[in-house]
Amino acid sequence: MSEIPMNTGEMQVSGRRLSDLVKLVARHRVIAVLAFMSVFPFIMPYEALAVNILIYGLFALGFNMVFGYMGVLSFGHAAFFGMGSYGTGIAIVHFGAPWPVAIGLGVVVAGITAMIMGAMAIRSRGIYFAMVTLALAQCVYYLIYQMSDWSGGEDGLTGVTIGEIDLGVVSFNLLDPTAKYYFMFTFVALAVFIFSRILASPFGAVLEAIRENENRARACGYNVQLTKWITFVISGLFCGLAGALNAIHLSVVPIESLHYHLSGQAVMMALLGGMGTFFGPFVGAMAFLLLEDVITLITIHWQLFLGITFMIFVLFFPKGIWGSILHWVSR
Repeated sequence: MSEIPMNTGEMQVSGRRLSDLVKLVARHRVIAVLAFMSVFPFIMPYEALAVNILIYGLFALGFNMVFGYMGVLSFGHAAFFGMGSYGTGIAIVHFGAPWPVAIGLGVVVAGITAMIMGAMAIRSRGIYFAMVTLALAQCVYYLIYQMSDWSGGEDGLTGVTIGEIDLGVVSFNLLDPTAKYYFMFTFVALAVFIFSRILASPFGAVLEAIRENENRARACGYNVQLTKWITFVISGLFCGLAGALNAIHLSVVPIESLHYHLSGQAVMMALLGGMGTFFGPFVGAMAFLLLEDVITLITIHWQLFLGITFMIFVLFFPKGIWGSILHWVSR
């Protein structure tokens, strides 16, 4: 009988320590995210999977700005990811551009695509917004598909090859998986820092105001339409950077990088990790890609089991993995 209070006390102390740890991570979220990602190559089954989690985590992070922080569902973010990939790939393959210029062009092309799509999509609301973004993204897909001389058409764009990168102080051999990971990590770290500064600014507060009550935000004098458009463009820039890094990672740009299936994956990653949370997109990307990697080794019907897992999380953990942890700590 005397052991029961002791065990209960130990459980309370352990729970309190875990709660303090999660609160510390939430308070210093940028440092926590970067510290966690810096050890990915050593805890993942192989380095290529770590690179994929890094890239798709950034993609989900960009999508989460629109979906999680502003509360607007989009099914067109594959267009930004794909245009970032094609912008970078075409610059390297057809124009021989240096890799920094190519990445910058990929991000700019994705941003311009987001500007055009956003200007048309913000005129609608709710499910109509989601459908309009889906339709516009499919128009982009069809356009790039038809430009076979530039994009490779159905076969995709090949030859996006970058070997040794010499930065003077440090050099990266992108044929080495670990070196490739930390090369990508530098871009993602910068993007995460910029993302955190946006959320910490008054603009970030306006995003959450629109999410909570759009009519009240409009009554307070905020230009809701303009804010939505700017957010859509910024989100497209982050997704475009993810696409540009993916082109360099794969050395090829598949036409599937523009497909609506990829937009659905962004939604799944955001929901699995926890929409509206800073750390959630990377947790969701890790969970999604790890599940996909493990289940494909067991059965060819991996999409069925992944779908069942997704439904379980939506029904019983609507706040996602990281969102549920934060909710448990807050209680």
